[in-house]
Amino acid sequence: MLKLAVVGADVSHSASPAMHTFLLAQMGERCTYDRISVPPARFDDAAAALLAEYDGFNVTMPYKQSVLPHLRRLHENAAAVGAVNTVLAKERVGFNTDGDGFGAMLRDAGISLAGARVLVLGAGGAGRACIRCLTAAGAAVFVHTRDAHRLRQAHDLLGGFTPLFTVPLQDYAVIVNCTGAGMLGDELPSVRTEEGLRPVGAALLSRCGTAVDLIYEPKMSAFLRVAQACGARTLNGRAMLFYQAYYADCIYLDKTPSAAQAQALWAQYREENP
Repeated sequence: MLKLAVVGADVSHSASPAMHTFLLAQMGERCTYDRISVPPARFDDAAAALLAEYDGFNVTMPYKQSVLPHLRRLHENAAAVGAVNTVLAKERVGFNTDGDGFGAMLRDAGISLAGARVLVLGAGGAGRACIRCLTAAGAAVFVHTRDAHRLRQAHDLLGGFTPLFTVPLQDYAVIVNCTGAGMLGDELPSVRTEEGLRPVGAALLSRCGTAVDLIYEPKMSAFLRVAQACGARTLNGRAMLFYQAYYADCIYLDKTPSAAQAQALWAQYREENP
């Protein structure tokens, strides 16, 4: 039986235990899967305990970069974005399955990326993985984060996108919220404009075809509600969470992933957990 967990600042409501338990059962493996919420001051101690006591664990906000010094090696998909969401504990190897999960979610939704103008808000661990996925798919990617230093770091690491230090009102096929804004209430992500820092609102979201929020709880974030009111198609991050969990479980089991299997399992899980 695998001993697994998810660690983050607050994972008390995380859907990861249910998803991983379901996935591994379908793959013929039993597991325990714990939620471990820790404040930043205690993360190093928590990481050491996880590496000593667990077979593997998943990492979520805000520790996808904080975990790096605890690892011996990064898989290419983690090294490329400078962030880890999946760890093989005994080997101390870090992986990142966020990009695979994001791409699978967009394919499921029938969102075509080649040549599409896509605005990404946020350049943290998940944001970088999404940016890499989008550029690899041939999208014209524009990225904004309020922290100009973080934006420059992401551009130096990834390249392939246009950094926006202020956000002009332009048309986008897709706008993706990769910030944590909206997880704890009705907060909207904010962007820097020529007039100063402003919440993302109808002026921008009325100019996109599809709005994507990596947040999955609440199902309809404030960002998505505004976009829906503007007539945009909306998509939350629940499918991404499931798909990145599938790819992580394939790592735990040393199993070659199958896009067809992942899609079938998502359909089954969604039917059982509407």
